[in-house]
Amino acid sequence: MKQLLTFCLLILCFSQATHADSREQEQLKRSIIKIYTTAAAPDYFNPWALLNAQQLSGSGAVISGKQILTNAHVIANGSFIQVQRHGDAQKFRARVKFVSHDADLALLTVEDETFFEDTRPLALGKLPDLQEEVTVYGYPIGGKSLSITRGVLSRVEHQYYAHAESYLMAGQIDAAINPGNSGGPVISSGKLVGVAMQTNNSNGAENLGYFVPPSVIEHVLEDSIDGVHQGFPELGAITQSLESPAMKAAAGLAEDQEGALVVRVFEDAPASQVLQPGDVLLQVDGFAIAADRTIEWREHQRTNYHYAVDQYHVGDQLPVRFARNGEIHDAKISLAATPASRSLVQGEKFDQRPRYYIYGGVIFVPLNMNLIKRWGSNWHSKAPIEYLYARNQWSSPEQQELVVALKVLPAPVNLGYHDWKNWIIDSVNGEKIHDFQQFAQLMESSEENFVELKDSSGYRMVMDAAAAREQQPFILQTYQIPERHSQGLFDTLADRDSVEVEPAQQVQ
Repeated sequence: MKQLLTFCLLILCFSQATHADSREQEQLKRSIIKIYTTAAAPDYFNPWALLNAQQLSGSGAVISGKQILTNAHVIANGSFIQVQRHGDAQKFRARVKFVSHDADLALLTVEDETFFEDTRPLALGKLPDLQEEVTVYGYPIGGKSLSITRGVLSRVEHQYYAHAESYLMAGQIDAAINPGNSGGPVISSGKLVGVAMQTNNSNGAENLGYFVPPSVIEHVLEDSIDGVHQGFPELGAITQSLESPAMKAAAGLAEDQEGALVVRVFEDAPASQVLQPGDVLLQVDGFAIAADRTIEWREHQRTNYHYAVDQYHVGDQLPVRFARNGEIHDAKISLAATPASRSLVQGEKFDQRPRYYIYGGVIFVPLNMNLIKRWGSNWHSKAPIEYLYARNQWSSPEQQELVVALKVLPAPVNLGYHDWKNWIIDSVNGEKIHDFQQFAQLMESSEENFVELKDSSGYRMVMDAAAAREQQPFILQTYQIPERHSQGLFDTLADRDSVEVEPAQQVQ
């Protein structure tokens, strides 16, 4: 009888524990959100227009502060966003509160606060150890209900984030992250330890997914407090590995010393006040840098030394140790915001309209990754070779940006150039181009009878300035272009844009 009573009590306890776990699981599910985005991206081939709107979906999770954490690529270029809780039919209007495209993270808020009733914010946990099991929640395509998949944390190191081509820490799990899963939380012990981000389908890889880890999430959440995006700070030095014994000896290092060789320091970067080419970076924030440019960020786990820089914010002082001509130096670098691009080809931008300028029927734009990716998923092979080559050229104080004559709208003023396209320009009337804004001002302020554009090889395009001004309104009307330059390019053009166009006249 006693044994029977004990057995019954065990069954009762097990039943209560199971019921409690079930309640906990259901409560967690209520915090997993489905996100619906209507996105209309700009058409960089016709920079005054938008591409057809697309209906996208993703996932997110409620966190503290009555906000929803998701991926930036889920809501990029979004014009209308709705959110829906697990088990509910109603959708609520949401808006973007903060976005970090480099970290592929975004925070949403819902003005109707009843949305957050009966939801419990997920707490941010610590990154699990390798081989620990984690659970990914989300709403992948192929159905409307919540999907739950399990996987093992197999790797943690720096990866390229596909959304903005940034290079940050990421976790890898052996579970597929399908379209729609993006933005969903990665859960361990009931806490959020990551945000599902992208999958790896290269070289026959199967069921490999990547997520944004807690260190990156924490950085973005702290950055979001004042609502001003500063992002991850820049060191401003380019380094290479120092695994060659000859190179190490030439740098003045002893056999037992390791580090990263500094090969370039950008003039306007924080590091220029401390480092110079030929130095060897030995330590960053107390982390010893190995010859392959990695640090041991956790016991027996290594990643790129930029992990140490990524823990800091703009304005912080970063301790570094370096060797110069065999002597060891300690210093602090005051970190600054990362510029838009160190390449002459600006990185991909989101949630903003393209810049353009039209003169004499020629459409001019800055060269950037948005334009290059307009050639589609195979842009690596389909985009003009000059564009791809320019990606490997560094910007400088003298030249910050490249300008392209994208295409020509045929008109009398541009006879002889109707088939010109994708032409990179080097100068205007003999003056070198610094960036797109300066280029447009050179064109607009020119008082010469002819405007001469030249590329680096010496090829020229010459246009009659008076004819260009005279025919400009009719060109815009003929090709149904609303404005001859992008909004906000510069205010000096505002008065000239008010020229009346006679409806009956067309360019012949």
